[in-house]
Amino acid sequence: MKQIQYIDRESGQLCIEKIPGEKWLKWLYNKPFGRLSLHYLIKRKFISSYVGKYMDTRKSTCYISDFIRNHGIDLLEYKKEKLEDYKTFNDFFCRKIKPSARPIDDDFVSPADGKILAFKNIRNVKEFFVKGASFNLEEFLGSEELADKYKDGSMIIVRLAPKDYHRYHFPADGIIRKANDIKGHYYSVSPLALQKSLRIFCANCRSYSILETQKYGDVLYSEVGATFVGSIIQTYAPDSHVKKGAEKGYFAYGGSTLVLLFEKGKIQIDEDLLENTANGLETYVPMGRKIAS
Repeated sequence: MKQIQYIDRESGQLCIEKIPGEKWLKWLYNKPFGRLSLHYLIKRKFISSYVGKYMDTRKSTCYISDFIRNHGIDLLEYKKEKLEDYKTFNDFFCRKIKPSARPIDDDFVSPADGKILAFKNIRNVKEFFVKGASFNLEEFLGSEELADKYKDGSMIIVRLAPKDYHRYHFPADGIIRKANDIKGHYYSVSPLALQKSLRIFCANCRSYSILETQKYGDVLYSEVGATFVGSIIQTYAPDSHVKKGAEKGYFAYGGSTLVLLFEKGKIQIDEDLLENTANGLETYVPMGRKIAS
């Protein structure tokens, strides 16, 4: 299997992603016994819940220093600057960032630190994921009405790797509605897994809410869980007016994904994101950077 490449938007460089547990993931998704383990065990909630609970214990702090060193994380960007300030691995994983480390740009901004795929029309998604089954909007949302509302619109996927800052924010000002939870499994959202099928998003546990904006219409904002993601935590007040850059919630331990859906003609996604996606590449963009207008 070829290496996973992406574009770092700020430097313009083509980078190779370092995937935690890469050999294990390749075995799970490419070998017969691995696929059996995935289907009958790894995708189950109790596995992710068990790992999540362990990461809430004091014993889990032993993993923090190696994680920081292996992934080049700068603690000075975060509100807790010292290793000893973190009481559990999840305390570190859900760390809060200093506002100065993520300035908020004008227009529509990235809701999280992550690698972006952008589609001007949702119908074009199947052209990117050639190897996988088609992305079914009605199945993803669990609603025929919502699927019809966004079927000809645009979509942005923001994939958070385990090393990323794991709080997510509002990409625009607006009124945010109550979150709707959809039960599901806990497949990995690693690019090694997504190469197989984007239908993982339709199978995993997920949550969505509507951000009503004056400029961009009703933006559907969905959080998708993954293997070892113990929880999707919403920290906002439903039916309240929110400001761009304010925190919406966070993921507990693991990699995870945000999916943003837009009504037809309501947004213009930045051309470099569309072009990179068309070339089969994700683009890494920090939270708060402009991604559309």
